[in-house]
Amino acid sequence: MGVNLKALIISKDIEVKDLQGRKIGIDAYNWTYQFLSTIRLRTGELLKDSHGRVTSHIIGTLTRTINLLKNGIKPCYVWDGKPPSFKLKTLEEREERKAEAKKAFDKAKTEEEKRKYAQQISRLNEDMIKDANELLDALGVPHIRAASEGEAQISYMVKKGDFFGCASQDWDSLLFGSNILIRNLSASRKRRIPKTNIFKTVNPEIINLKENLKALGLSQKQLIMVGLLVGTDYCPGIKGYGPKKSLALVKKEKNLDNILKVVNWKCKSSFGKLLEWFLNPKVNVDYNLEWKEPDEDKLLKVLVDKHNFEEERVKSQLKPLFENNRNQQGLNKYF
Repeated sequence: MGVNLKALIISKDIEVKDLQGRKIGIDAYNWTYQFLSTIRLRTGELLKDSHGRVTSHIIGTLTRTINLLKNGIKPCYVWDGKPPSFKLKTLEEREERKAEAKKAFDKAKTEEEKRKYAQQISRLNEDMIKDANELLDALGVPHIRAASEGEAQISYMVKKGDFFGCASQDWDSLLFGSNILIRNLSASRKRRIPKTNIFKTVNPEIINLKENLKALGLSQKQLIMVGLLVGTDYCPGIKGYGPKKSLALVKKEKNLDNILKVVNWKCKSSFGKLLEWFLNPKVNVDYNLEWKEPDEDKLLKVLVDKHNFEEERVKSQLKPLFENNRNQQGLNKYF
C-alpha cells in the first residue's frame, strides 16, 4: 500500500553486490507480507509445520537474509509499532477487504482462483513476528520495533547515519525523508506477472531522494504535499489527482494555504496535521544495533527442531553463509 510516486521518481538499476558493506534498514512488515503472499502451496494455502504454525515467512526471511549476508550487506529488520490514530480507518477497510477475499477464496474452485484470493488474505500476527525474530537472532541479525511506522523509524536512522538506506517496495520512506530507498532487493530476480504464468526479470533499484527533489524542483515539504494529494495510508487523497497532476498543482501553488484554496480536502485528519506527521513522525530513539556471527546450532534448533525443516536441506542452504563468514574472517586479518 502506501503512496504511489512511481510515475515521478527516477531510479537506477543496481546489483546486490553494489551494496556490499552497507547497513540497510529493512521494512519488515512490507517484506514479510510479500513472503506470506507469494510463498504458498499450489492451492494457495500457507506453508505450515507439523504443529500448524505458518512457515512461509520463515522461508522467505531465511532465504533473503542469507542472500544479503552472503553479499556483505548488514540488514536490520524494523517492525511497525503502534499505528497512528489517523491510520485506523485504513486498517479497518483492509480488514473488510480481506474478509471479502476470504469468502471468495472459500468459494474458489480452481487453483488459479485460490492463489489469486490467497494473496489478498494474508495476516501477520505477533507469533509470526516472534518466530521471525528468533530466526534473525540465530542469524546474528538485529531487529527493532518502531514506535509507530517502520518506514518512519528507518528514515530517522538513515538521517542519523545508522543506515545507508531503507529497503521496501513502498515509497513512503521518501516522504519520511530517507535519502536512499532500495526496491526489489530479493534473492530471486524473477517475478510472476499477475494472472499469468509469465515471469519477468526485475532488477534491484536505488532511489536517491535529494537527486529526485532536484529533478522535480521540489522541497521535501512539497514532495509530501504531492504524496498527500495522491493518497497515503492515512487518507485517500483528492479524487482525480494522480502523481503528475498533483506535482503540477504543488509547483504552481507552492504552499499549503494556496493548495487548499484549489482542492476540497475531505479527509478527517487535516492536511496540515498529516504534513507535520511526515515531517516529524513518532520514532524510537532508544535502540541497539549489533550484528553477530550466525549460530549454526541455534539455526538448526529453530528450523529443524522447532519447525520441522529438512536438516540436510537447511545445512546446504546455510553452507554458503558460513563459508562466506570464514572468508571474511580471513580477510580481516590484513586490515
